[in-house]
Order: sequence, then C-alpha cells, then structure tokens
Amino acid sequence: MQINAYLNFNGQCEAAFNFYERVLGGKILMMSRFEDSPMAQQMPADMRGKILHARIQIGDTVVMGSDPPPDRYSAQKGFALSLQTKTASESDKIFHALSENGQIGMAMGKTFFAERFGMLTDRFGVPWMVVCEREG
Repeated sequence: MQINAYLNFNGQCEAAFNFYERVLGGKILMMSRFEDSPMAQQMPADMRGKILHARIQIGDTVVMGSDPPPDRYSAQKGFALSLQTKTASESDKIFHALSENGQIGMAMGKTFFAERFGMLTDRFGVPWMVVCEREG
C-alpha cells in the first residue's frame, strides 16, 4: 500500500511542478491537460490548457496534482508536506528555495528535536516542513 499527496492549485499546477522539479531534483512523470481529455469541450476555454492531472517523483515519493475548476478549488490547509533531508546544508538550501516569494511560518533553525527545522508556505500556497533530524 502507498499513500500519495494530491495537491490542488489555482491554475498554477504546471508552474508549481516545474518549480518542484528544479528545486527538489524531482522528475515530472506525466502531465495531462483538460484539452487532451474527452471532456475538453465541456470545459470553459480558459480551463482547457490547465492541468487535469500531473505526477512528479521527488526522491522515493510521488506527489500528484491538478488545477480544479474555480468553483471546485479551495486553498490548501490543515496539512503540510514534510521534506526530510540528510544534511543541515541541504535543508537550508531547500528551505530558502521553497520560501522564495512564499511565507515563512517558522524560520529555519536548530531545535530540540532536529538539527534543522523550518515551516513555510510556498508561492503556490503549498505548506511545507523542512527537517534534518539529529543523529541518534
């Protein structure tokens, strides 16, 4: 069994996945648009180029996403994607990249439970926790 996160974007799924591919070293596995689906003609013209479904591999994890129609979109809340790194410098680098044009909830720093930990919401509205745990 496997559980994967599925993210909804407000028309920015393609930009977000391209950003995650670049910043996190991911690989986009697939990206299909509404215009390529059997329901293309049922969609408003401005939605046809938006993402119906996408998958990206980040490390050992697959994250999926889409651009739902505006009447079905709601901002992400009540969760965070937790990204665990092997080194403090990697955590710092990723946190800095993800937080650019986003909002920092907790600055990256050393905590009682981790060598590095920080929380942010990226420019696409996705909440993240970045952590490098202490050894032992």
